[in-house]
Amino acid sequence: MKKGLLFSIMLLGLVLAKAQTPRVLADKIVGIVGDKIVLRSEIVNYIDDIKRQGGEVPPDAECYLLERMMADKALILQAEKDSLPVSDEEIEAELDQRIRYFIMQYGGKEAFEQIAGRTIYQVKEDFRQSIRDGRLASSMRKSIVENVKITPTEVKAYFDRIPVDSLKFYEMELVVGQIVIYPKAGRELEKFAQDELIDYKKQIESGQKSFETMAKLYTEDPGSKQTGGRYEINKNEKQWDPDFKNAAFRLKDGQISPVIKSKFGYHIIQMVSRNGDDAVIRHILRVPQVTDEDINLAVAKLDSIRSKLITGSISFGAAVDKYSEDENSKFTAGIINGAGGGYVTIDELDKDLVKDLNKLKIGEYSMPLTFKDEREKRGVRIVNLRSKTEPHRENLKDDYNKIAIKALEEKKEKAIEKWFLTKLPTYYIMVDKEFQDCEKVKKAFTNMVHN
Repeated sequence: MKKGLLFSIMLLGLVLAKAQTPRVLADKIVGIVGDKIVLRSEIVNYIDDIKRQGGEVPPDAECYLLERMMADKALILQAEKDSLPVSDEEIEAELDQRIRYFIMQYGGKEAFEQIAGRTIYQVKEDFRQSIRDGRLASSMRKSIVENVKITPTEVKAYFDRIPVDSLKFYEMELVVGQIVIYPKAGRELEKFAQDELIDYKKQIESGQKSFETMAKLYTEDPGSKQTGGRYEINKNEKQWDPDFKNAAFRLKDGQISPVIKSKFGYHIIQMVSRNGDDAVIRHILRVPQVTDEDINLAVAKLDSIRSKLITGSISFGAAVDKYSEDENSKFTAGIINGAGGGYVTIDELDKDLVKDLNKLKIGEYSMPLTFKDEREKRGVRIVNLRSKTEPHRENLKDDYNKIAIKALEEKKEKAIEKWFLTKLPTYYIMVDKEFQDCEKVKKAFTNMVHN
């Protein structure tokens, strides 16, 4: 099956479709694969959801969706036949993750249930089977292509087929590594931040001001300042600082924590409401200010590390592992990842870093550089320019890996096509007359339709 327009078919759309979209009154079966059916209403509701989210719906949307849905039914059937494993734990974990996302998007559990027209429990039960089917189809696809490999000869043949005027144009791309240290504030300034929070807590508990108001005035967390320090968190989510999360879940509704320390600074936290492992909290963050003396200590430390890198007494990866405090690059051997993966474009870097990189040759290390991160936190870093490409039209020399990935994806698609040609005749297939003129459906299924 040829890869067509990619639709974002989300569980959120399914929930809202059932809650908000008028059902097709005269529903009917428009496709069958084995004992699996596709209803006309499923296609209509998918398309309505895409429109509701502001997406563009092409003229052949219904044909494309029916072809994709029937293809998935065949994959699910074969996965069941091959007994591919899908555990209840996996399904429950995905359901929980989706539900948490929806609750955050709609401003709370009650708001989401009102929009969905059902309880969280009912929503989970409604879509448990669809999650299971999705995982089965995905597992079957992986099983079909797991042994598909690509050779350099095949990559070149793929590239040679691309029309010259269709070759992609790439802006300058850089591979940049960094080692980051965040200077620690002195003891006096740490105590000052703690004392500020103690005072805020007294004002809130005495009724002088609300927690929300104090957070809007004083928190140094840009992600929650406008909402009065509000977050919705789940006990099992790993993105939260462990000390922060543990302190929050020790609180009762309405209670305010003592001052607690996290990797971001010092906080007081208020438990607004809790429902099992889900909670709504507010917090106020104060970040102890670092002095020029603190910055200079970090510069001296990084200067020493730079000397070791230049002499080869430590590798860059080892230095990142031992010294770097940047979570975003610490587990990528210090490489700054952009939207494309292990490289960045100029527009993805801050202006100061671009200016410093222009002074470096490939392989060189910068002197220690001061900067502010996205949270306005002051840090010091040394950067290593690994590689740099000039703006260019796609070619095998500069873009082999990217071309190889696309060639491999095409080869996988052909492997799946071949699988379908082999397996589909073994299943009962029915396509409603309404869709038998669709080119996509006709090519994939109608030559196998059993009347």
